[in-house]
Amino acid sequence: MASAISDHFSRKTIMLIGVAAITFCTLLITLVQSAEQLIILRLVTGLGGGFAVSAPFPIAAELMPARHRRTYGAIYEMCLASAFSILPLVGLLLAENPNAFRWMAPPGGLAFLVVPAVIYLLIPESPRWYLRRGRTQDAVDTVNRIIGRAGNRLPLLTIGELGDIRFGTREELPPYRALWAPGQLRWTLVGISSYVFAGTAFFLISVLLPKALVEQGGAVATGFGVATLVFTASIPGKGFTGYLMEIIGRRWTIFYALAGSLPGRLLMMLAHNAGPLAATAM
Repeated sequence: MASAISDHFSRKTIMLIGVAAITFCTLLITLVQSAEQLIILRLVTGLGGGFAVSAPFPIAAELMPARHRRTYGAIYEMCLASAFSILPLVGLLLAENPNAFRWMAPPGGLAFLVVPAVIYLLIPESPRWYLRRGRTQDAVDTVNRIIGRAGNRLPLLTIGELGDIRFGTREELPPYRALWAPGQLRWTLVGISSYVFAGTAFFLISVLLPKALVEQGGAVATGFGVATLVFTASIPGKGFTGYLMEIIGRRWTIFYALAGSLPGRLLMMLAHNAGPLAATAM
């Protein structure tokens, strides 16, 4: 939904909606009185998460030089992994407290009072989006603000330097079916399948494995501990892959990440046959 409307509304607006929805709904967790209310609230939070997560990379692609985008992607993912690591760690420490989920909510929920304002004030709108809307002067002003924030190492842009641009016209966006057109189909399938395989493997060990341990008699704290370990281990991994992309490129880095996960998944599959070493293998 967010990706479908982000080119019609600004990506900055999409990010604002997503961040505000996530933080506000998280704050409301402290007030829920039943499991049904909590489930509904988390569904709305997930919908807002789709808005927030889909916006940063297009914003970076439009506002950052190409040489910085891989580094930004690595830092962005490391920040996400850090947050994912802290949350189950807090859950581990509060596992015996029946109101633990309420105590975990305020740190993220109170960000509603700060983070949306920071995004609105500090992240510039996309100049390309302004141009598609025919707002050439706004696009020029945005570029010049970026130049100023970067230390004025480039001359300021003027409307005349943009060439013959017709005011009030909008660039027609390709339909979604263009992703499946000849020439693009291969890249679409490779991108989707890579993300699905990697995401499935990651959440199997970070979410479903802790749940399975609890259902098989393990302590709740053990499940939280495993999740904390997995997310924490991914922080240097994401930093390394960001560095590796600069050396061998995106394609081979994706291959390395997917192939490198196979030994760990194989150990998980065979751990039940390892006897006294099962816990270590797992």
